[in-house]
Amino acid sequence: MFFNLPTLLTWARIVAIPLIVGVFSLPLHEPTRNLIATVLFVVVAATDWADGYLARRLNQTSSFGAFLDPVADKFLVCASLLILVQLDRVGAICAFVIIGREIAISALREWMAQIGASRSVAVHMLGKLKTTVQMVAIPFLLFDGLLFGLLDTRIVGTVLIWVAAVLTIWSMVYYLQKALPEIRAKVR
Repeated sequence: MFFNLPTLLTWARIVAIPLIVGVFSLPLHEPTRNLIATVLFVVVAATDWADGYLARRLNQTSSFGAFLDPVADKFLVCASLLILVQLDRVGAICAFVIIGREIAISALREWMAQIGASRSVAVHMLGKLKTTVQMVAIPFLLFDGLLFGLLDTRIVGTVLIWVAAVLTIWSMVYYLQKALPEIRAKVR
């Protein structure tokens, strides 16, 4: 279904991206902007879990929802990474690795679907772990301060985003290995 509660939550994730980006152009004190962007991101990222849970619970799964959900995740992560690069909180190489992988694997999945082999590049736990680490790292980097007066979120976020970059490469290699037999069969 195009408009059910789970799909509307996914749409909300996409619609919220300009809000998160826009926070950094508001004439507010930097820690206030950081806090607002972090809270927005966490709330929006939580809808990723909620839409999947509700779709299964309410029996409202759909092929459109299955398509839109990862697209919303990719938009959210890529937009946030670009903000963080602009704010000099994430290195361009790290962001390039993560964003480049998202584009490459999306293209691979599209091509595999066209040749009728989409099952070989179905979402794997490694990809889910990569997404989870990204979704945890990004709010730490958006906050960019001391949490509870003790935890330097930039340090924690930087470590986590590099872990996410490693998982990004690892999962890309995994998906390419899974697709390789199908690719060889179709190229011959």
